[in-house]
Amino acid sequence: MGLSTLSRRSAEVVRSPGTQDPFPSIAFFMNRRVVITGIGVICPLGMTPQEVWQHLSEGKSGVRELTLVPADAFPMSFGAEARGFTGAIEDFGPLDKSLARTIRKNLKVMCREMQLGIAAAQRALADSGLALDQLDRDRIGCVYGTDYMLTMPQEFTAGIRNCLTPAGQFDFSLWAERGLPAVEPLWLLKYLPNLPASHISIFNDLRGPNNSLTMREPASNLAVAEAFQTIVRGHADIMLAGATGTKLHPARTIHVVTQEEIATGDGDPTRFSRPFDADRRGAVLGEGAATLVLEERQQALARGATIWGEVIGCASGAVSDGRANGRYRTAVEEVLRRALARAGVGPSQVGHVHAHGLSTRRSDAEEAQAIATVFADRSQPVPVVAAKSYFGNLGAASGLVELICSLLAMQQGRLFGTLNYETPDPECPIRVVADELAPPGEVLVNVNFSPQGQVSAVVIQRHAAA
Repeated sequence: MGLSTLSRRSAEVVRSPGTQDPFPSIAFFMNRRVVITGIGVICPLGMTPQEVWQHLSEGKSGVRELTLVPADAFPMSFGAEARGFTGAIEDFGPLDKSLARTIRKNLKVMCREMQLGIAAAQRALADSGLALDQLDRDRIGCVYGTDYMLTMPQEFTAGIRNCLTPAGQFDFSLWAERGLPAVEPLWLLKYLPNLPASHISIFNDLRGPNNSLTMREPASNLAVAEAFQTIVRGHADIMLAGATGTKLHPARTIHVVTQEEIATGDGDPTRFSRPFDADRRGAVLGEGAATLVLEERQQALARGATIWGEVIGCASGAVSDGRANGRYRTAVEEVLRRALARAGVGPSQVGHVHAHGLSTRRSDAEEAQAIATVFADRSQPVPVVAAKSYFGNLGAASGLVELICSLLAMQQGRLFGTLNYETPDPECPIRVVADELAPPGEVLVNVNFSPQGQVSAVVIQRHAAA
């Protein structure tokens, strides 16, 4: 079943007496609803929801001088690093001794990107209050979004040196005999993009559906959508939906700065990411990870879980030209319309849109025009926020970190301001929330897209007890 075949409330499991089948028949799926019962976040604004909200509410950026990549090798010397994360076992949240030992032992086969994702997942599980030992682990799964993961250059340094000729030239014919033996045998395990979901499930003995999505920036919302539908169609009762990403990596950063519009120059780095502002000049690069625990609503209510919101719709699509350049306006407009239709809500019911807000000239203009078109019939413009103004582009993790920012705003009853939005751009005809403390509303839409025009969106509703 794809995104287009499932509605908001298409399933409710009614088990036959005595059945142990973890995959009940379609007759069991009527009116299943999915709520968010746990969040975990590690990003440039902090490692807890409380830290993140403090930065948002105080207007404090996470952009600083670079330490993860050599700043003098790139046209910019700043970025948004998750500085609180060191890779120590304490960064993974509260763990029992056995699990802490297992994770610590496996850290050597995880790159930083992978560690961030696993730590965010463990923190989300802790936040959910789930007693895993009392649950059917065949009904708990994980879906995780990532970027492609690149090896660090130093993984091959010793091997390459072993293959140098007296003249200092690399001789590939020597690689098999002299080079390859110098490469750590398990080096590849550090960089496989399906391993965050695999590690999370193995560490926690989650035996339900497991999937990995390497879809760049749309991966966050796609992970939520896949997890949501997995519960709706009755294949699981609980799903972890997460994403991890980075644009700060010696090899990947080269790709980004040569292919995308990046903010460069001198001045205060906290002012460089300025979504939708007339003076925007490119994206800021960052890293981070986030995870949501999604749970079948009746089960969550029965155990007295704290509910952050309810997932009520999702959609995705892609529109590009013949050279794989995204046609953002068309793609965003189509996906927003489909997401709202599947959620069963109209544009007037949306409290705010959390925009991709990359801070580049073309993508911001086209995204804003798409939002303005979809919400054109409202009596008042829909409020728009963009948390990338605080931390730039976190790659695959951006969407989930941004979604958590909106969930926190709903919890607090007010939106945060979009940093550095000072001069409206006529090419961006939307109401960007800047300094005013606008209410977040009852429904939010989160949207993200890639340079190639892949777009994903999810619709979240404030949870009502009824």
